[in-house]
Amino acid sequence: MDWEVKGTFTALMTPFKRNGEIDEEGVRRLVKSQVEAGVDGIIVCGTTGEAATLSEEEKYLLARIVLNASKGQVPVIAGAGTNNTRETVAMAKQFSDIGVNGLLVVVPYYNRPTQEGMFQHFKSVAQSTDLPIIMYNIPGRTASNLDVPTVRRLVEIKNIVGLKEASGNFAQISRLIRDIGNISIVSGDDPLTLPIIALGGRGVISVASNLVPEEMTKLVNSALSNDFDEARRIHSRLLPLFEVLLTETNPAPLKMAMSMFGLATNSVRLPLVPVSEQTTQKIREILVELGLLR
Repeated sequence: MDWEVKGTFTALMTPFKRNGEIDEEGVRRLVKSQVEAGVDGIIVCGTTGEAATLSEEEKYLLARIVLNASKGQVPVIAGAGTNNTRETVAMAKQFSDIGVNGLLVVVPYYNRPTQEGMFQHFKSVAQSTDLPIIMYNIPGRTASNLDVPTVRRLVEIKNIVGLKEASGNFAQISRLIRDIGNISIVSGDDPLTLPIIALGGRGVISVASNLVPEEMTKLVNSALSNDFDEARRIHSRLLPLFEVLLTETNPAPLKMAMSMFGLATNSVRLPLVPVSEQTTQKIREILVELGLLR
């Protein structure tokens, strides 16, 4: 493994054309802007990338585009998680063949497996590939929480190297960081990035960095360097943006914001829909207040 789960990793949105098809040139432009801004890695086919409504062929296409556009300058991590272990293993193998640098694997959703079921799921995926794996705990979407004792078992598997934590449970996150030192814990929520790093976390997989990659990178790097005065300043400045991007289901607010800069359309795939007029107005107001939009 020639990269580290540390810093700012952008959960890349998937630009769509007005007809709902992938905007391949839009993907390339977005990747170029991320690399130039100095992010530490790119996540493709995650929640923000609307993986739930992408076909397998589209996921592999996106991975190839992002790898080509990034030109090896940053690691590219592909979202391979599903609620079907066999399918996840197959995707992990295909992504490995394509040449991605790692995998993001979410806790299986809908099935509501036991802790033993989650352990066996991640173990099976890890044993199917040599790629480093970042686990992803987000109970609000999966209806299951990956408990600390289960993580403690899983980190004994050599290629499980990180955990994206979006549980919002600070007691749990504190125990993970305190007790499990051989993997990187990173924030899965932009507003929680600073406090998680303050606890000993290693960075963020970020939605907002699609829009403000330079500032997110500076926030994270400042916090990791113990310059918490600067990190707090940036966090406080960006907090209204973090909050408005969560007003409706991700990534609809982000896509509306990106469309205001002409960086993408606001098209999302059903069952998601574009944000309401009220949310649109709030996004515009905050972007103006931040000096990002005239």
